Amino acid sequence: MHSLQQLFIQVVEAGSFKQAAEQMHLEPSSLSRKIAALEKRLNVKLLHRSTRRTHPTDLGQRYYEGLRRLLDDELALEAEITRGVKTLQGRLRVSAPVDFGAEFVVPVIHEMLNNAPELSVELSLGSHFVNLVEQNIDVAVRIGEASKSNFLAQKIGEVPRVLVASPDYLKVYGMPETPDDLVNHNFVLYSPIQARSDIEFADGEKFPHGKIQSNLTVNSVNAIRALVKAGLGIHLGPAWVFKAALEQGEVCCLLSGYRLKSFPIHAVYVAGAYLPRKTEAFIQQLTQHLQQSL
Repeated sequence: MHSLQQLFIQVVEAGSFKQAAEQMHLEPSSLSRKIAALEKRLNVKLLHRSTRRTHPTDLGQRYYEGLRRLLDDELALEAEITRGVKTLQGRLRVSAPVDFGAEFVVPVIHEMLNNAPELSVELSLGSHFVNLVEQNIDVAVRIGEASKSNFLAQKIGEVPRVLVASPDYLKVYGMPETPDDLVNHNFVLYSPIQARSDIEFADGEKFPHGKIQSNLTVNSVNAIRALVKAGLGIHLGPAWVFKAALEQGEVCCLLSGYRLKSFPIHAVYVAGAYLPRKTEAFIQQLTQHLQQSL
């Protein structure tokens, strides 16, 4: 027996009455009547209906997000009480930036799966910020300052940053001695957003983005590392990306007397009365891994 709230959640996530009805072994007309009864009881229109697709109204979306959190909390709590609170089981859905996730999140997930055979993980790597509720993500790893939202953001580490260039590039264009000298250099950038961002130092000083010159933007840290080593310009990026190249002398660290501002790392998750053990364990283990690796 399904509650009206569970039926509503199913319709929103399926995207149509027909598909939701098939998943729940109901007639579409019966399901539609039940949702109409829920709307009548609440005196609110929850769904925009069409022959091809059904999607929530603004109030319907708020109602869905609240119900989804309550249901997830209830299911997680019941599962852990049934199996024991120390047991990691069920599906953990994680989102993280591509390169950072491959370098730091994947090893943590590997270790968790080795130690918890009843756990399964769905890892989504991408440069865009996913909607945690719409994508049903348990926890997202995000780099940068936490934005104001309805989600909880727990700081789990910091990414030190470096300015680097190859010895060959510096032979041609010279070594910058102060931040002001950067105006005479070419940058290899990660994204158009970086082109609009000042270079920030730990003491609060900034090199304005309007003075940054660049003829190349590439959204891959591996490609950027190769291009910088090849002498195409200076890059401002995560220290971990250039650790080996710095040790081997393939690139040089610039402005060593001027410490750059680090980027915070956050674990972002939906606020709820209950944090599932699998999510808590992932955050704890990733935090420890970052402390040892960065």
